[in-house]
Amino acid sequence: MFDSVVYTSLNRSTMQFQEGKEKFLHAWGTLGSDWGINRTMAQVHALLLIAPAAMCADEIMAELQISRGNANMNLRSLLDWGLIYKEIKPGDRKEYFVAEKDMWTVVRQIILHRKKKELDPIVKLLNELSDVNPQCEKSEEFCKTIREIKLFTSKADSTLDTLVNADSNWFLGTFLKLIR
Repeated sequence: MFDSVVYTSLNRSTMQFQEGKEKFLHAWGTLGSDWGINRTMAQVHALLLIAPAAMCADEIMAELQISRGNANMNLRSLLDWGLIYKEIKPGDRKEYFVAEKDMWTVVRQIILHRKKKELDPIVKLLNELSDVNPQCEKSEEFCKTIREIKLFTSKADSTLDTLVNADSNWFLGTFLKLIR
């Protein structure tokens, strides 16, 4: 058994860098789409994540074969999300971009942005809807459902706040306990 595992791993062809890079960019773009993020934005992020040095918009455009407008729009979005930063090189008028490489910070930034964009507006709406006065059977059922949704979103909001404020060691330890 051991010999066949060693033999199989020795005979497996080694993936070349360019193929691995293309697979990563494609997979990160698909993952971003699954999360509701623009595929190109996710691919720009992936490219900057694996880049050994800061890249300018022209390099990103050439690498991903995208337009200047598409590159600039997605770079602005990534800056807004706090996932990339501008880097100025002395003597060069171009702006360069570098990705946040600390994955805990990346996850934290994504959670904060998604919470602000998706959960906070629902919490605000549910707070407003809590003011509905139950006057009949239909309005009582409405109010009951709103209270249950509000309870769930409050717990989700609290959990996300705890997660964002936690350090990576606590999160990893808690996560590992959950999956055991």
